[in-house]
Amino acid sequence: MPATPRAFDLTGQVALVTGSSSELGIGFASARLLGQLGAAVMVTGTTDRVYQRAEELAGDGIVADAYIADLFDPTAADGLVTATVAAFGKLDILVNNAGLASVHSPEEPNPLMVMTDEEWSLALRRNLHSAFYVTRAALPGMVERCYGRVVNVGSTAGVLTAYAGDVGYHTAKAAMLGMTRSLAVDYAKTGITANLVLPGWIATAAQLPSEVAAGNATPIGRSATAHEVASGVVYLATPGASYVTGTTLIIDGGNAICGATPAA
Repeated sequence: MPATPRAFDLTGQVALVTGSSSELGIGFASARLLGQLGAAVMVTGTTDRVYQRAEELAGDGIVADAYIADLFDPTAADGLVTATVAAFGKLDILVNNAGLASVHSPEEPNPLMVMTDEEWSLALRRNLHSAFYVTRAALPGMVERCYGRVVNVGSTAGVLTAYAGDVGYHTAKAAMLGMTRSLAVDYAKTGITANLVLPGWIATAAQLPSEVAAGNATPIGRSATAHEVASGVVYLATPGASYVTGTTLIIDGGNAICGATPAA
């Protein structure tokens, strides 16, 4: 087997991927690919499924550990980063993938006029605040070592497109763009890059018929696989992307540029 090109070699690096407990999700696909390129990986989520994911990675020969954290709580984010450093000695790569849409189809709308304070707060906490908390906890170590990769996983929804009835989710995902750009400007001279990945429709076991139809309406004619999105996430985490910061990588099958059914 040919050696991994140095631009994509993550040997000796440590990655933390939030929202990586789902076997078929972007987070776990990213964790696996990071590990295949040589990184030690911490997977995390809110249930004990993360231990299964870590065992699967270990079965593939990847150095991995797992940690349960409710990232609504800033102290839990601090604990997660502390546990990662305790397990592996440092943290080089942070993938902020945790998040969840408030609704899953146009038939279940939650527009602004009827959205409660609790629903609004929940959407921001699980799609924006969690990324802020973990990034804040990770940055001091990255700054000290003058190296870091922060990759935020957003959505085309709220940044490039929109669908009916989920104002909280759209707002949170749009705000991730501003947070990513601010990170990039503030920390560029410390050797830290920050970038945003915008996935479109993703094929998962939980994908609804309406979402499958939306994926089929893209120019490529299907939804993306989690691995296809993970490939973009991991590129931004590699040494080869050292001059890429503050940018957005759109992985949506051409959906946004042609005005097809908007992505979630």
